[in-house]
Amino acid sequence: MSDGAFAVDRDALNRLRWRCTRRALLELDLLLGHFLDTRFADLDEAQAQEFAELADLEDFALWPLINGDQEPKNPQQAAVLAMLRSSRTRNPA
Repeated sequence: MSDGAFAVDRDALNRLRWRCTRRALLELDLLLGHFLDTRFADLDEAQAQEFAELADLEDFALWPLINGDQEPKNPQQAAVLAMLRSSRTRNPA
Protein backbone atom coordinates (compact mmCIF):
# COMPACT_ATOMS: atom_id res chain seq x y z
CA MET A 1 0.00 0.00 0.00
CA SER A 2 2.80 2.38 -0.79
CA ASP A 3 0.62 4.88 -2.65
CA GLY A 4 -2.36 4.82 -0.30
CA ALA A 5 -3.58 7.57 1.98
CA PHE A 6 -2.17 5.87 5.08
CA ALA A 7 1.32 5.66 3.56
CA VAL A 8 1.35 9.43 3.03
CA ASP A 9 -0.45 10.47 6.21
CA ARG A 10 1.63 9.37 9.20
CA ASP A 11 -0.91 10.91 11.59
CA ALA A 12 -3.71 8.78 10.14
CA LEU A 13 -1.57 5.66 10.48
CA ASN A 14 -0.75 6.55 14.08
CA ARG A 15 -4.46 7.07 14.84
CA LEU A 16 -5.21 3.69 13.28
CA ARG A 17 -2.47 2.06 15.36
CA TRP A 18 -4.02 3.61 18.49
CA ARG A 19 -7.46 2.21 17.58
CA CYS A 20 -5.96 -1.23 16.91
CA THR A 21 -3.92 -1.53 20.09
CA ARG A 22 -6.12 0.14 22.70
CA ARG A 23 -9.00 -2.30 22.73
CA ALA A 24 -11.07 -3.59 25.62
CA LEU A 25 -10.39 -7.18 24.52
CA LEU A 26 -6.73 -8.13 24.77
CA GLU A 27 -7.24 -10.66 21.96
CA LEU A 28 -8.22 -7.85 19.59
CA ASP A 29 -5.28 -5.71 20.77
CA LEU A 30 -2.89 -8.49 19.85
CA LEU A 31 -4.57 -9.55 16.62
CA LEU A 32 -5.14 -6.09 15.16
CA GLY A 33 -1.75 -4.80 16.28
CA HIS A 34 0.04 -7.81 14.78
CA PHE A 35 -1.92 -7.49 11.53
CA LEU A 36 -1.11 -3.80 11.31
CA ASP A 37 2.60 -4.54 11.80
CA THR A 38 2.86 -7.50 9.44
CA ARG A 39 0.16 -7.36 6.76
CA PHE A 40 -1.28 -3.84 6.56
CA ALA A 41 1.41 -2.57 4.18
CA ASP A 42 0.35 -5.24 1.66
CA LEU A 43 -3.25 -4.02 1.48
CA ASP A 44 -4.44 -1.91 -1.41
CA GLU A 45 -6.10 1.41 -0.65
CA ALA A 46 -9.65 -0.01 -0.63
CA GLN A 47 -8.66 -2.86 1.69
CA ALA A 48 -6.84 -0.45 3.98
CA GLN A 49 -10.00 1.64 4.22
CA GLU A 50 -12.07 -1.46 5.02
CA PHE A 51 -9.57 -2.43 7.73
CA ALA A 52 -9.81 1.07 9.22
CA GLU A 53 -13.61 0.81 9.25
CA LEU A 54 -13.40 -2.55 11.00
CA ALA A 55 -11.02 -1.04 13.57
CA ASP A 56 -13.68 1.61 14.28
CA LEU A 57 -16.17 -1.05 15.39
CA GLU A 58 -16.76 -1.73 19.06
CA ASP A 59 -15.20 -4.96 20.32
CA PHE A 60 -18.57 -6.66 20.83
CA ALA A 61 -19.39 -6.02 17.15
CA LEU A 62 -15.94 -6.87 15.74
CA TRP A 63 -15.21 -10.11 17.59
CA PRO A 64 -18.10 -12.13 16.03
CA LEU A 65 -17.00 -10.96 12.57
CA ILE A 66 -13.44 -12.11 13.13
CA ASN A 67 -14.60 -15.42 14.59
CA GLY A 68 -16.87 -16.00 11.60
CA ASP A 69 -19.94 -16.15 13.82
CA GLN A 70 -21.46 -13.23 11.93
CA GLU A 71 -21.23 -12.01 8.34
CA PRO A 72 -20.22 -8.40 7.68
CA LYS A 73 -22.95 -6.02 6.55
CA ASN A 74 -20.42 -4.59 4.12
CA PRO A 75 -19.40 -7.42 1.74
CA GLN A 76 -16.15 -5.65 0.83
CA GLN A 77 -14.94 -6.31 4.37
CA ALA A 78 -15.11 -10.08 3.87
CA ALA A 79 -11.67 -10.25 2.22
CA VAL A 80 -10.05 -8.22 5.00
CA LEU A 81 -11.76 -10.37 7.64
CA ALA A 82 -10.43 -13.49 5.89
CA MET A 83 -6.91 -12.02 6.07
CA LEU A 84 -7.39 -11.26 9.77
CA ARG A 85 -8.58 -14.82 10.40
CA SER A 86 -5.62 -16.20 8.48
CA SER A 87 -3.26 -14.01 10.47
CA ARG A 88 -4.82 -15.29 13.69
CA THR A 89 -4.37 -18.96 12.78
CA ARG A 90 -0.74 -18.42 11.82
CA ASN A 91 0.07 -16.30 14.87
CA PRO A 92 -2.41 -17.09 17.64
CA ALA A 93 -2.80 -14.43 20.31
